[in-house]
Amino acid sequence: MSVLETGIQYIKGVGEARGASFEKLGIFTLRDLLMAFPRAYDDRRTVKRIDQLQFGETCCVCATVAAPPKLARVRRGLDITRCAVVDETARMTVTFFNQSYVGRSLVPGRSYLFYGRVGGRIGAPEMQNPVMEAEDVPPSFTRRIVPVYRMTAGLSQRVIANAVRQGLALCGDELPEQLPQPVRERYRLAQTRFAYENIHFPRDTESLELARRRLIFEEFFVLSCTLAFMRSRQGEKAGKRIAFPDMDPFYRALPFALTAAQRRAVEEILGDMTRGERPMSRLVQGDVGSGKTVVAAAAAYAVIRDGRQAAFMAPTEILAEQHFSSLSKLLAPLGVRLDLLTGGLTARQKREAQARLRSGETQLVIGTHALISESVAFDDLGLIIADEQHRFGVQQRAALSDKGDAPHVLVMSATPIPRTLALILYGDLDVSVIDELPPGRQTIDTFLVGESMRERIYRFIRKQVEAGRQVFIVCPAVEETEETPDGLRSVKEYARELSEKVFPDLRVALVHGKLRPKEKNEAMEAFAAGDVDILVATTVIEVGVDVPNANLMVVENADRFGLSQLHQLRGRVGRGEFKSYCVLFEGAGGEAARERMRAFCRTNDGFKIAEEDLRLRGPGDFFGSRQSGLPDMNIASFAADVELLKTAQTAARELLDDDPELKREDNAPLRESVTRLLEKNRGTLN
Repeated sequence: MSVLETGIQYIKGVGEARGASFEKLGIFTLRDLLMAFPRAYDDRRTVKRIDQLQFGETCCVCATVAAPPKLARVRRGLDITRCAVVDETARMTVTFFNQSYVGRSLVPGRSYLFYGRVGGRIGAPEMQNPVMEAEDVPPSFTRRIVPVYRMTAGLSQRVIANAVRQGLALCGDELPEQLPQPVRERYRLAQTRFAYENIHFPRDTESLELARRRLIFEEFFVLSCTLAFMRSRQGEKAGKRIAFPDMDPFYRALPFALTAAQRRAVEEILGDMTRGERPMSRLVQGDVGSGKTVVAAAAAYAVIRDGRQAAFMAPTEILAEQHFSSLSKLLAPLGVRLDLLTGGLTARQKREAQARLRSGETQLVIGTHALISESVAFDDLGLIIADEQHRFGVQQRAALSDKGDAPHVLVMSATPIPRTLALILYGDLDVSVIDELPPGRQTIDTFLVGESMRERIYRFIRKQVEAGRQVFIVCPAVEETEETPDGLRSVKEYARELSEKVFPDLRVALVHGKLRPKEKNEAMEAFAAGDVDILVATTVIEVGVDVPNANLMVVENADRFGLSQLHQLRGRVGRGEFKSYCVLFEGAGGEAARERMRAFCRTNDGFKIAEEDLRLRGPGDFFGSRQSGLPDMNIASFAADVELLKTAQTAARELLDDDPELKREDNAPLRESVTRLLEKNRGTLN
């Protein structure tokens, strides 16, 4: 076994108890420890004289112990150690709380470095609980750039740093060099040992930057190789080429002209399917209302004209029904035979729909997860369309693909993400971006309000309903629990309050993810039919409800959501002819959260919002949950390190062009890293 797989508890100075604390941080082995890079750094290289100190600053001071420290026991559980220290300019007091051992460490006449925040009063500066080291020992925590690690109960910065030092001493020479020498030389990258030593304990600013660049490049490089490896494996299966279709009947049947972005996406899709080199795997991403469904309809029409079948999988029954209705109006007049297959159908209806699919009578089926059940079979499945990609696992997509002979795959997402991130996030897919809204799509006025505006907002809600419109109100929590933070709105309690006290004369309905599917669908369908004035919901309505009559979205505790998720919620309104609004109620997130919300209010551009969300929250939270299909990164940032990401992607392509299977001996460590990443992220990367 490699020394890198040594259990964390066996590192000198750790042990069982501290090992359990490390495990809370996801650190189980020496490898994990060395890859738990610092989250920040303190530059403690500047040492000040006592007469130079400014109150409130945090800095280093070199001073000599003037007299033996004094220990005072103030009360049970609290003792204070005070010590006077001096330099050639002035005197300072250092104070330690409940650290009586310090009195035995500070030797009168010996000089020490003290690092801490300057307090006290004019003429009598003081440092409380400073970090200290003797001047005549090699510096570890003063006079250098010091790492700052993520922490948990039972661990201190000193304990973590000492464990990392022990780890580097144990295996510094065994750290695998994952980057082949030609790659390191071409892109001028530091060697592994230098990088790990200087990312944790940098000699200077330049060494830290060299280490960061090397490790960020390596992380992107391994990820890029992994995804390219997956794509090459997919390419081993040849796709069925379709004949290039005559699309004029389809375009003439549309009640509107496609935008240039929609046309471009259709052309890219047709190019994939008519070349036939491998099955199409393409993501179409675009803002809310950009017209992705029409692009999907064009793809289905092309496959059906070639004599094959298409399947359209939606995440909810109500969205499947809406797609069935809209696609029927568009495609049925062109001779396309459509069917609906959802869990809500009766057993007889399901059997009949499945029989039509098996015989080939049905050319386009729209459904939910019911499409991947074992009883569903196709005559000749040529195209799979998955709506709202992040709602489906890769396994579900694969299960539907297995029902055909290498069918083409088209996935759609209304969550705009930066193109560079899309290429990584959906590394097994080509990407089409619809970055243009159809003419006439209205912007939605968005407002951030505090609690003082609540009564006014309630009056505005009533005004909209009286004008014949409908309203969404979204809460982040389903119900109150002991762990629910103060001020966090529970959708259950809030719906009861609105229906009984605030709007007793209006029709208020409730929908959340814990309802049975039938109850959830009934509530949504009632709202869509106009039988409900106000729908109080969790983010279950983020997708799956298209109600043109709804023109107001109110979001409680808006700071609990990512900006991209808020953009999805806002996209539920503004779908009809009526002026639409979105109101965000502030939560308890503070000024930083308010600034994030203000940025959201300033634009309706989903791509700008996505860039800001990525910058502020990172990819792990991008969809409001860990469904993004993206592994956690240890040091690289998709927002801050875009140029290095592009460079690493280029390098990965060049390497795999030369050694597609990573079989060369000098690529063995890289292949091992790729394999490890695939195993670690089975649910997200394959």
